[in-house]
Amino acid sequence: MGLTGARLASLAAALLLLLAVVVGAALSLGSAGFDVDLILALRAPRVGAAVGVGALLALSGLAMQVLLRNPLADPYVLGTSGGASVGALLALMAGASLWLGAGVGALAAGAMLLALTRSALAAADDASPRLVLTGAMLAALCGAVATLLLAMTPDQRLRGAIFWLVGDLSGAQGGAVCGAAALLFVVTLTWRDKAIDRLLLGSEVAALLGEPVRRLRLGLLVGASLAAGLAVASAGAIGFVGLVVPQALRLVGVQRTRDLAWMSAVGGAALLTLADLVARTVVAPLELPVGAVMSLVGAPLFILVLMRGAR
Repeated sequence: MGLTGARLASLAAALLLLLAVVVGAALSLGSAGFDVDLILALRAPRVGAAVGVGALLALSGLAMQVLLRNPLADPYVLGTSGGASVGALLALMAGASLWLGAGVGALAAGAMLLALTRSALAAADDASPRLVLTGAMLAALCGAVATLLLAMTPDQRLRGAIFWLVGDLSGAQGGAVCGAAALLFVVTLTWRDKAIDRLLLGSEVAALLGEPVRRLRLGLLVGASLAAGLAVASAGAIGFVGLVVPQALRLVGVQRTRDLAWMSAVGGAALLTLADLVARTVVAPLELPVGAVMSLVGAPLFILVLMRGAR
């Protein structure tokens, strides 16, 4: 059962306040203390990247959960982020565009996942064990390829490449691009909200209600894959944001796509910014990979949701 108007408004205000508080804390806190020049030169671009990347990852997870009708769908868990990482590494080795390589890799991984699970989705059209298993194996395959590519990376670039693959916002670029892409994704999902809500009822139901199911699914696949590719190109493979945020919103009663879209973007931005703040302050002056911090949060939730589904 969805939230009432008043409770939904209260939740929306709380999310926006949380984002403002987290961004303020991320700009103010750090091992070097409070310094205006430092904030403008280093922290502001990093926080901007965290906001944009977090929003994109949450939206990518939301779109994949709708596309596959599976609450465990996430670009990291199902291999889309891994495909983006492989594409980005290949682009770096070839001297090509990092953004292009990550986008193509994410699209290829997403298309492969959809093709491999097409029969299961057509038969059951629900959260199937085959989908999760196939996605996990695809993620493992991409991880193996990325490891082989790392073995061919020059020593002077190896540490940076490894840190980037596990998620790193210290040198992240493209916060404005990611933010603009996230805004466009929110607008698109909101524009097609009724069609997406009908797709959640099942492909046959959506088709009977007059929705172009195949075109709608293709659009969700492209949007989710490109969002994951942009995020990986900016900050590396950061997992579980796309799983944690939409699930948390659904658990508190947010059901409609028009609400889930912008709330997921805000929640993802706040979560990743908070995770990055923890990563760079908890053992300061050393920094932890933000991807590892997110995995500590996301992996237990993934196991919990999987166990609930089994029961």
